[in-house]
Amino acid sequence: VGGGQGASVAGGRGWVGGGTGARTRRAYHNDVAHFMRTFNIQTPEELRKIDHRAVMAWERLMREEQGSQASTVRRRLAALSSLFAHLVKFGVVETNPARDVERPAINRREGMTLAFSQQQARKILDAPEHNTLRGVRDRAILAVGLQVGFRRAEIASLKVGDFHMNRGYDALKVMRKGGKKGSLAIHPQAAQRIRDYLALAKHGDDIEGPLFRPVKEHRKGKEPRRNMDPGDIDRLLHKNARS
Repeated sequence: VGGGQGASVAGGRGWVGGGTGARTRRAYHNDVAHFMRTFNIQTPEELRKIDHRAVMAWERLMREEQGSQASTVRRRLAALSSLFAHLVKFGVVETNPARDVERPAINRREGMTLAFSQQQARKILDAPEHNTLRGVRDRAILAVGLQVGFRRAEIASLKVGDFHMNRGYDALKVMRKGGKKGSLAIHPQAAQRIRDYLALAKHGDDIEGPLFRPVKEHRKGKEPRRNMDPGDIDRLLHKNARS
């Protein structure tokens, strides 16, 4: 589906604001055309069937398989969201499936994702043992850092109840700007790794308790039901990066 055909299926070129520069308009139309090609969308009826899961799959395809830059993924998601907002406004579709799909971070100085290539990240994700409590915990932690984009301190502060279902999708609660908590749909593999860890650690019912906890026998005077230290998360990342 070329850019012209994609624009036609999307309802013409009027959905990009008139005050937008010509270069941005071309980029947005090319971005939507990329989405159309990915799902082989040929008709308005096929476009109406697109849901949140399809947009999430597109985001993962660009980020994990095509190696697209975070800025490119963000722009493409913004373009698609702009299109669907236009279609909702005029009653063509009921909801905007791109609205709540999280944009990848571009400059999170303390995050894990930007320091590694896709190939390196995959190697790190699979480095911990899969048959020990420590290894299963570390695999879940690395998935939340590398696949979801949480900072070390954010990972350390997570509660069990922060892992939940939102509109039918696995999600984690995240602190937004202004101190408000939002809900972020997460990578299916990251969600499965969290489930595997909770099943093995057996504290899944402790909703208000820490999600990720130290594995070692607690030292005298130390509370066993406690959060991990962000420094320990940093060390496990570097340990698995070297393996």
